[in-house]
Amino acid sequence: MFPKVRIHVDKIRHNATYLKKLCASQGVDIAAVTKVVCGNPDIAKVILDTGVEMLADSRVRNIIRMREAGINAPMMLVRIPMLSQVPELVDHVDYTLISELETVKRIMQAGGKRKTKFIFMVDVGDLREGLWFDDARETLIKAKEMAGDRLVGIGTNLGCFGGVIPSVENNERLLEVARSCPFDFEIISAGNTAALPLIEEGTLPGGINHYRLGESLMLGSDVTGSRSVPGTVNDGFIIDAEVVEYDEKPSIPIGKTGRDAFGGSPEFEDKGIRKRVILAIGGQDVVPDGLYPVDERMEVLHASGDHTIADVTGTNREFKVGDIISFRVSYSALLKAMTSSYVLKEFVV
Repeated sequence: MFPKVRIHVDKIRHNATYLKKLCASQGVDIAAVTKVVCGNPDIAKVILDTGVEMLADSRVRNIIRMREAGINAPMMLVRIPMLSQVPELVDHVDYTLISELETVKRIMQAGGKRKTKFIFMVDVGDLREGLWFDDARETLIKAKEMAGDRLVGIGTNLGCFGGVIPSVENNERLLEVARSCPFDFEIISAGNTAALPLIEEGTLPGGINHYRLGESLMLGSDVTGSRSVPGTVNDGFIIDAEVVEYDEKPSIPIGKTGRDAFGGSPEFEDKGIRKRVILAIGGQDVVPDGLYPVDERMEVLHASGDHTIADVTGTNREFKVGDIISFRVSYSALLKAMTSSYVLKEFVV
């Protein structure tokens, strides 16, 4: 069946092993974020076998999936919880990121099997979730009064909304908030993949002791920093798609053009007649812009909901219907492929 994502567990294991060692060199523990693989228990077990002790996910359903597969490692919810999911959260989640006192109140009232602990998020500039750093102290003191020893940490997120690069300066802002409180925090979770350069360069401020890593661990990439992460590999997940048409056509459409199937306005460069394949994979399966041909002589041109068109002129080979073309993937493309029921998942051991 195609399209198919091939999951190379040895490469995921390599990345997890390397990143655990790298972060430990600066006194930083990591939570392996499994949301891009929808909390797949087999992948989670591979990661835990490397010595990584904590898993994290953005969906309570994924955490329950891993629990039902017999995984008892500490679990962190990295999306701010909805009040409607508190009854499930308190039975399955050990740590949750929060940004509202009302959320603390509801979780404390719910009790639960896990006695879920809190990491209060602080916004140090990226403008996503969290208390604004200049105003955080008073709310954190109130949270401590409500949660007692279950308020175990503070954290921040950088890169995901505003694209703000983690720096010594914005990490120090988080530490200043921690120091302003009349109590200590066990966890100061200041990082995601975008924050790895601070460890690599040895500039991470002392006191930061926790990172939440997903993209680098799964794919060896850092989209915020526009780079591959040194020491990791980026082909742990490969998507295979089947050719359904092969032909030669002009490189620009003929006639007046409007919007495409998704409301976009594609641009075309006139390169004359080109050899093209149409693949049975599209926007319902992946984010097509995140497909990178393993054969770099190919070029993905555009896609609709069900088809992706690639220019294969540069390969100097002939294709036929039924041929398979392989792609490395971006984080967003992998997320959609792993979520889609139309994409087969195959483990390569």
